[in-house]
Amino acid sequence: MLAVIETPGGSRNKFKYDEKIGFSLSGVLPEGMVFPHAFGFVPRTKAADGDPEDILIIMDEPTFTGCVVPCRLIGVMEAEQTEDGETERNDRLIAVTDQSRDYSDVKSLDDLNSNMLKEIEQFFITYNKERGKKFKVLRMRGPGQALKLVKKNLL
Repeated sequence: MLAVIETPGGSRNKFKYDEKIGFSLSGVLPEGMVFPHAFGFVPRTKAADGDPEDILIIMDEPTFTGCVVPCRLIGVMEAEQTEDGETERNDRLIAVTDQSRDYSDVKSLDDLNSNMLKEIEQFFITYNKERGKKFKVLRMRGPGQALKLVKKNLL
């Protein structure tokens, strides 16, 4: 599967892709807060929130905005996001790059350190809180459910 990087891991800058204008800066995280891993989207998908499916890609090293990364799904963080009293699903696919050396043996979320998963969850909660939104993780599911979600939302 292919993913497009919007925001590299380690960046305070949040970038967003718009079909009409390309990549643009959509926000800056507070000092000391960075994206824990690369964040982007799965092309030719449309999630419940109307945007392409979001994906967090665990990589050995940061890459750049706009980079197309071959990756494999290892799971999905099923979540709800609330803004101005309106709640919608806003799941986060989780993957590792096909080219990874450090994560080459990771096939599912169960293969990751539990602290890493808690920190990813906490990042999204804090990130959304900074933007005036509430992010609630419903559950973590495996690669099979992640693949079903992608297939269901293909354009």
